[in-house]
Amino acid sequence: MPQTDLEIVVDDPTAPEDDSPSLVSSGTIEIFVCLLLLALAATLGYDNWRTGASWDSTGPEPGYFPFYLSVILGGASLYGLVVALVTHRAAPETFVTRAQARRVMAVFGPTLLFCLATQSLGLYVASFLLIASFMRLVGKIALWKSLLTAIVFTAIMFVTFDIAFDVIMPKGPLEAAFGY
Repeated sequence: MPQTDLEIVVDDPTAPEDDSPSLVSSGTIEIFVCLLLLALAATLGYDNWRTGASWDSTGPEPGYFPFYLSVILGGASLYGLVVALVTHRAAPETFVTRAQARRVMAVFGPTLLFCLATQSLGLYVASFLLIASFMRLVGKIALWKSLLTAIVFTAIMFVTFDIAFDVIMPKGPLEAAFGY
């Protein structure tokens, strides 16, 4: 079979620019995550020590195993923090650029709003709004296709969970108006 040097390259028109400025370095993120995990380990360790992290006459107390798991997590976090601090002095490597962060926030923002809207509008209305808005705003799909897809998906989800399997889902005022 002959080898060719032909390569097919497909450009993504929505891809972030290559010259976008760095927003944060990898070293800074590593240090932040290690500190966050260290705080979690300290919190869990204290709580499990308070609950009981020793042996009594019947065996281990409720906090015994979780306490030592938090000690291991704390040790690993300290190790990661030291490594991150030592290597942070080297040439900073970009973790995320401004354009990449903009694309992530374009998904994160509506998803966070979906979670908040689910509390007051219910799962089905919030899902309808999320699907329709993602398809229209992010996907640049025609409005009628976005609305139709959102309606069909939400209806299938309602029939599957509420009617077929009788699963309790968060409901809002629309479902209450229809007696669900």
